[in-house]
Amino acid sequence: MALKEYKPVTPSRRFMVTVDNSDLSKVKPEKSLLAPLKKTGGRNSYGRITVRHRSGGNKRKYRIIDFKRDKINIPAKVVSIEYDPNRSARIALLTYADGEKRYILAPKGLKVGDNVMNGPNAEIKVGNALPLENIPLGTLIHNIEFKPGRGGKIAKAAGTSVQLMAKEGKYALLKMPSGELRQVRLTCMATIGTVSNEDHINQVFGKAGKSRWLGIRPSVRGMAQNPVDHPMGGGEGRSKGHIPKSPWGVPAKGYKTRRGKKPSDRFIVRRREK
Repeated sequence: MALKEYKPVTPSRRFMVTVDNSDLSKVKPEKSLLAPLKKTGGRNSYGRITVRHRSGGNKRKYRIIDFKRDKINIPAKVVSIEYDPNRSARIALLTYADGEKRYILAPKGLKVGDNVMNGPNAEIKVGNALPLENIPLGTLIHNIEFKPGRGGKIAKAAGTSVQLMAKEGKYALLKMPSGELRQVRLTCMATIGTVSNEDHINQVFGKAGKSRWLGIRPSVRGMAQNPVDHPMGGGEGRSKGHIPKSPWGVPAKGYKTRRGKKPSDRFIVRRREK
């Protein structure tokens, strides 16, 4: 997958960099796997804004993705590789031998016409899903379960992968993209390979309008606001004497906001690298 640059025929085109989509299948999404998706505008169930700078954007339909990979020992064929507006990764449409269709996260290197399989007897091949106990050490994996049968929770974004480092007793030792070492049960499922669309991080929108299409509203710097609106606001001309804070006065640099210990802390062998 390559990046696409443009001739500067307009000011916004000058710096725009997008991902080349020529490898995507020219098909419409599978209707039986689409679900309606309502916009929240960043508001919770009480109607209060809990996530700022969200509004508008193009209409989307949700693609139902199979994160569990629980159709065991039934071969499937990759019918298409498609764009998903709800995530950074590409998705692949599988047709199983019994006729059922499912979407999965498309790993890097998976092509139309490839065959994939789920289960402990599947071979070690890109796109196949197996329990961690059946995967060799050093393998790059993605879409990993935290708890058996709950569906993949780890390494689902574009270009991400986790390395299987060791197996000790009931647990596998995983090296996360952040450098953190974490234990996960050997019975958890994982998919072989790295998530597709690794160039997603290198895109440059080039204009404010593209952010609006994605439902992202403008954000104003705290120093540019009035004192009534932000702790860092106010002052004649530019002022640099502020301690960086959020609009609600929470320090932004180095201030620990974590409350107590989480149940999953005991599975972290080494914290992520700074």
